[in-house]
Amino acid sequence: MPARRIPSYRRQKSRNLAVVRIDGRDVYLGPYDSPESHAKYDRLIADWLRRQQVTLNDVVNLTAAELMAAYLTHAREYYVKNGELTREFGCITEALREVRPLHGETLVADFGPKALKAVRERMIEVGWSRRYINKQVGRVLRMFKWGVAEELVPPAVHLALATVPGLRKGRTAAPDLAPVQPVADELIEKTLKHLPPMIADMVRLQRLSGARPGEIVGLRPIDIDQSTAVWAYRPDSHKTEHHERSRVVFFGPKSQQVLKPYLDRPLSACCFSPAESEAQRRLERHLARVTPIKQGNKPGSRPRSSKRVPKDAYTTDSYRRAIHRACEKHGLLKWSPNRIRHTAATEIRKRYGLEAAQTVLGHSTADVTQIYAERDMALASSIAAELG
Repeated sequence: MPARRIPSYRRQKSRNLAVVRIDGRDVYLGPYDSPESHAKYDRLIADWLRRQQVTLNDVVNLTAAELMAAYLTHAREYYVKNGELTREFGCITEALREVRPLHGETLVADFGPKALKAVRERMIEVGWSRRYINKQVGRVLRMFKWGVAEELVPPAVHLALATVPGLRKGRTAAPDLAPVQPVADELIEKTLKHLPPMIADMVRLQRLSGARPGEIVGLRPIDIDQSTAVWAYRPDSHKTEHHERSRVVFFGPKSQQVLKPYLDRPLSACCFSPAESEAQRRLERHLARVTPIKQGNKPGSRPRSSKRVPKDAYTTDSYRRAIHRACEKHGLLKWSPNRIRHTAATEIRKRYGLEAAQTVLGHSTADVTQIYAERDMALASSIAAELG
């Protein structure tokens, strides 16, 4: 097959529009250099590659913009969990957005360490934190590594880029954000009084078990083993599953008391449902009203004024927003549910040591033998039996 070149992203100067010429026809993408135009360009190129059956080895004189288009096509299919794009895909898109203005037209073979440093300086100007910049630069490097594996990028290019060191604390203008701190139990208790009952129980369960917010919102009866005194919850999906690590959250007696009212639903349904919580809230408001009920104003008879319909499962964002709303409405210091894990970790480490905290919260990244794994599960189970 003759060598082909991926259609390039260009600017139509008179109207400042982005355009790409595909199969002899100009396709306008929207305002030049806008996120929408780049997203449309990526979709068109992905479709062009499929229709023309162009293999990656057929591409010559590849530019960084063309490499990014090919990589985003791969990432859009790879970074998917439960049928939805993960947050990692959004981070990749955000990182590459800073590459395009500076070096979109640079040939991949000419993209060296100085070009990567220039991209990093642009990230500093945007105002990102030092640690986030290092992660974003790592995502750019990952794209070039993928390109090497697909024979799009000369191996020497990735090796050269890998020599660029990360930003060091105190030696860069990029700010360092304060680490996430535990949320005080006193503040949690004050907030619980103002939360919807279901959200309050989610907070209580997370505090007792040390689970991640995503593990709480995704909790289903089918994932819970209730055959022993301490229940074992194995999430259907979790943060470190792509590292082939198992994850078990243990629910002791206190956690079980919080959870029992939410197990009377289909096995595959999420225990905590925004639709159910909203229905309960509306019923309580109806029962508490003091004015006479007019004809046709029975519970549920009035059409909803909002176009948004409550879903059957919370997301980590909706869980966090519910807590933030309560804090803002009642003048409390705002906190997020991911901080509850830090609170649990602090208590467990203080009482049982660092290894226990790593085991219960699933923080360990070292490979362990099956013997150690069994010991860890027993340790985590015994702690849950006493604390939660």
